Amino acid sequence: MSETMQAVEITEAGGPEVLQPTTRPVPAPRAGEVVIRLAYAGVNRPDALQRAGMYAPPPTASDLPGLEGAGEIVALGEGVSEWAIGDQVCALLPGGGYAEYVATPAAHCLPVPAGLGLKEAACLPETFFTVWSNVFQRGGLKGGERFLVHGGSSGIGTTAIQLAREFGARVFTTAGNADKCRVCTDLGAERAINYREEDFVEVLRAEGGADLILDMVGGEYLPRNVKALADDGRLVMIAFLQGPKVELNFAQVMMRRLTITGSTLRPQSDLAKAQIAEALRTHVWPLLEAGKVAPVMDSEFPLVDAAAAHARMESSGHIGKIVLKVG
Repeated sequence: MSETMQAVEITEAGGPEVLQPTTRPVPAPRAGEVVIRLAYAGVNRPDALQRAGMYAPPPTASDLPGLEGAGEIVALGEGVSEWAIGDQVCALLPGGGYAEYVATPAAHCLPVPAGLGLKEAACLPETFFTVWSNVFQRGGLKGGERFLVHGGSSGIGTTAIQLAREFGARVFTTAGNADKCRVCTDLGAERAINYREEDFVEVLRAEGGADLILDMVGGEYLPRNVKALADDGRLVMIAFLQGPKVELNFAQVMMRRLTITGSTLRPQSDLAKAQIAEALRTHVWPLLEAGKVAPVMDSEFPLVDAAAAHARMESSGHIGKIVLKVG
């Protein structure tokens, strides 16, 4: 293993063009960590927020973007016994994924599911950790409930549709054109609502209201989500593409016993992320290995073309996951 590696850094806050190739020292594992030689890294919205100067990494994390990847373990930190050098894993990363090597807590690694390659596995952690923790743990989705996920053709959306379907929910989603809606229904959504042509509030209220909504849009969607919920419904927020501030009538929340909650993944403790990883291994990895659930792949870019990958993501033309080829 060489002492330096190729990486892509954020040279200043700005658009995709501020992502530039660089050379960095190969990280060394701290106690409880592993170092992975990455083959692929996933591209996610938080990477773009960090690039724009709106989502600072935790103090102990790498300043390089990249929150998920897959590859081969090449070094073990003190106290790591559950993995061996040479194991192929995918991992949730604290940062640093846009590089040839990355260090991450060993407890945030998961085996590459049988039947999937490293490319597909690299696109699992960020979306599956987010969906499992927010839809099932925080949102409490149960079989038979009506579930609405916004942005159904995104990495989060395509994951949420499949998992909710497998656990017996009735799935509704929004998307921006007919092709994206078709992908959503093919994945198992009962109804895909083209938000440019239909009002999701009317559709859901005609069905009796949503028992759970997963939203990453925010802004003017917040009061509309409240209207679309059934009595005793739950709204889980995970991002604010339209902004976090809006006027909201909380009388509806009280009278109809609604729950509004939300979370972000990156600031959570290492222990909390390890617990999510263990739940995924138990409840979701068997579905991946059985071929019942799979990541929806959009496009692949070389690491040095990370700027083009970000431009693709921010165009909103993609369906599913965008990945960087690192190794």
